Amino acid sequence: MPPRKNVLLAPVTVTPTKPLTPSHLKGLLWTDVMFRATVRLAEVTYRYSHTTYHVTEQTVGFWEYLDRTHGETDYAQLSEEEIGELYVRYRAEEQPQSAQALRPYRDAIEHSGWTHPASRRLLELWAVHYERLGMHDPGLRKHQPPGLALEEMVERLSATGLVLDQRDCGGPVYLDLTRYGMPLRRIITSDGRPNYLACALRELLPLVPWYDEVVLLHDRELDTDYQLLNRVLTGFGPTVRRVPVGRVPIDGRIASARHGGWRGHTAGVLLDEAAKTCGDDTEALRLGMRLYFVATLGPGQRESFRHDLLRNCLTVAARLLKRSRAAVAVGTSDLFDALDRHRRGHTYVDPYRLTCSLLGRGRPAPDPGLLSAVYL
Repeated sequence: MPPRKNVLLAPVTVTPTKPLTPSHLKGLLWTDVMFRATVRLAEVTYRYSHTTYHVTEQTVGFWEYLDRTHGETDYAQLSEEEIGELYVRYRAEEQPQSAQALRPYRDAIEHSGWTHPASRRLLELWAVHYERLGMHDPGLRKHQPPGLALEEMVERLSATGLVLDQRDCGGPVYLDLTRYGMPLRRIITSDGRPNYLACALRELLPLVPWYDEVVLLHDRELDTDYQLLNRVLTGFGPTVRRVPVGRVPIDGRIASARHGGWRGHTAGVLLDEAAKTCGDDTEALRLGMRLYFVATLGPGQRESFRHDLLRNCLTVAARLLKRSRAAVAVGTSDLFDALDRHRRGHTYVDPYRLTCSLLGRGRPAPDPGLLSAVYL
């Protein structure tokens, strides 16, 4: 076998301010299949730090809003939908929040790893969803600070001429890739507020030189920012792969979770409904959810969420598992070959091609070793 490469898997994070929706589940399950398949062929680091991105305004702004308007709430008693409704109200309010009001929250995150009780509650609930789905937990509730402070990140970019810092004259900080024909992108406001891209640079710049390949999974709405991130990280040595994954429309409409519209489609609801179809067969639930969100929905975002197709995938999963349990597991080398054929010139395993390979008329029973390693 060829030597194992080092891979950094860095998907976009879901901010713990609302329930997990079908779009979130799709991205998380794609990442999980990619990680569990690729780790059989390479040394893989799955970097997924909520700590890094808590300082963005959509998170600390929500926390400040909660303390200002719902200070006595016991969030440990709320569901993820109830916390999500509070987030929808916050985003609808559109009341400007000063940098001074948000600074104590950022300081608490940076210096002590503090997380607001509302987000702690969501992360606890998400950990339960991860367990039911059999997903690898990359540290949902761990304190995982980025390797660079904000100013250190700006200095590192400045040393390579990739930043335009106008703070001395009261302006913002821009990521400057104009030499590559790419637009200026503001990453820090004039009053010191970093956006998601600034946080991603803080996290990834010190990591990427240690890896042969960096894989960035993100939704298509962030494509422009991730093209910029790709360009920056490539300059620090590794091969960078972008894997855009489309969102999941609900009733033909793609909308951000901040607008609501996810009632009846949150992760907890979908898992409870799936359990009605699968009964006590946890493996059928886990495989069926992956068959639907990875293979059936595919990488695009044209197909709306459909409960009937999800139920069908759960039924198909039960049949595949029954056939698989009667099959003989292949050896380690055969499992390597089964995964390797879905790499197509890159180190990571393509989750869509791999999952689709389980389906189709006349195909042999899925290898139980493959299912156990990647899907269950």
